[in-house]
Amino acid sequence: MARIMVVDDAAFMRMICVKLLTEHGYDVVEADTGAQALVKYREDKPDAVLLDITMPDMDGLEALREIKKIDPQARIAMLTALDQKDVTQEAAREGADLFVVKPFTPVKVLATVDKLLRQVP
Repeated sequence: MARIMVVDDAAFMRMICVKLLTEHGYDVVEADTGAQALVKYREDKPDAVLLDITMPDMDGLEALREIKKIDPQARIAMLTALDQKDVTQEAAREGADLFVVKPFTPVKVLATVDKLLRQVP
């Protein structure tokens, strides 16, 4: 099964995503910072990434840019709040494939991962 990396500084949000994805057969890698995501991306080579936009050390936009430098074909969905329209537009320009608006439903997360995995790299 596909390997998905979940990047979010909120442990509760990671826990929800990890539990959901694991229950549906995915191999899941976690990171709680943007910097850690870069290390884990290189080590674990996930098939897709769920990446929070708002994080304290390295925000999701910077992590997105750096992951795309590592792997221009990386498949990334940004986790975002409703009031982040300017940031989501910038993320789209930087190569984000999809967006999941918080609070999200399990169906939305699973559908987003499915769409990411079906994209041709």
